[in-house]
Amino acid sequence: MSEHDTSFDRPEKRLDRTPRVTVTRHLAKAVEQRMSELFDARLNTDDHPMDRDALVAAMQDCDVLVPTVTDRIDAEMIDAAGSDLGLIANFGAGTEHIDLKAAAKKGIIVTNTPGVFTDDTADLTMAGIIGVPRRIREGVELIRSGKWTGWAPTAMLGRKLGGKTLGIVGMGRIGQAVAHRARAFGLEVIYHNRKRLPEAIERMFGARYVETLDELVAEADILTLHCPADAENRHMIDARRLGLMKEGASLINTARGDLVDYEALIAALESGQLAGAGLDVYPDEPNVDQRLIRHPNVMTLPHIGSATREGREESGIKVIANIRMWADGHRPPDQVLSGF
Repeated sequence: MSEHDTSFDRPEKRLDRTPRVTVTRHLAKAVEQRMSELFDARLNTDDHPMDRDALVAAMQDCDVLVPTVTDRIDAEMIDAAGSDLGLIANFGAGTEHIDLKAAAKKGIIVTNTPGVFTDDTADLTMAGIIGVPRRIREGVELIRSGKWTGWAPTAMLGRKLGGKTLGIVGMGRIGQAVAHRARAFGLEVIYHNRKRLPEAIERMFGARYVETLDELVAEADILTLHCPADAENRHMIDARRLGLMKEGASLINTARGDLVDYEALIAALESGQLAGAGLDVYPDEPNVDQRLIRHPNVMTLPHIGSATREGREESGIKVIANIRMWADGHRPPDQVLSGF
């Protein structure tokens, strides 16, 4: 808990009516059904993305807003919210798209759904860690094009994983889950984090701490990103750091598109500095640069790191639990602190 967050000390007040809950996107059927049973739920059954004006209108006429990571909610929008809005119950763990300080200033609690998508995202990350060095995307395209002429000793040569160095940027839940999986493939795991992990955790994952991001980038054969996209981290992987990477290294990004300068990434791929990339997130979703799509060894995925039936349902269940606790006048279990 941040010592500067005074909202934690405010007494909660039980809502004296059925909560009016606006959900910005279509959720799992079981989740929406339960929301309809418990709340005055306004659902988005046709799954149309809500623009800024629609979001503001919703925030002016509900007690609880349930946004997703694609809904940008800034200070101006929060300032325009109605007086009844008391909870933003985010569907997903990331909250960079919400101005937490503005919400705290207005007395609006923000919750998220941490831990739900850890394994799902780590699994997809491993698909990139394995698939890019082994040129899986290129092999699939070769078969589909009808141009494959058969096995040959020197055809489609990739790089083995065993003995290579995996650099993990951000050793939180997902980073640790990736480290756990990577050990089974014989990868040496190094990591950089804002704070070094306890020695016991390092031993558990067989991970070695690297003091600076530059050192980590230079040492890694495969670099994978698992950190939030705040102002400090925007374009943390830029042209200079890409230039530090080994020739033939690869980059995996299942975290946030803004972590990488994609123009610099494309240049590194086209020059051959990088052998390939595995990407599930982009800075201007759903737009994906055609140069990435055309590159033979770039796995371009449509932001599916958390896209499992089980994970999405569990996230919805967490949202419901947070709303019910808040409406009953209790502290929601997954309250996000503003940090000021």
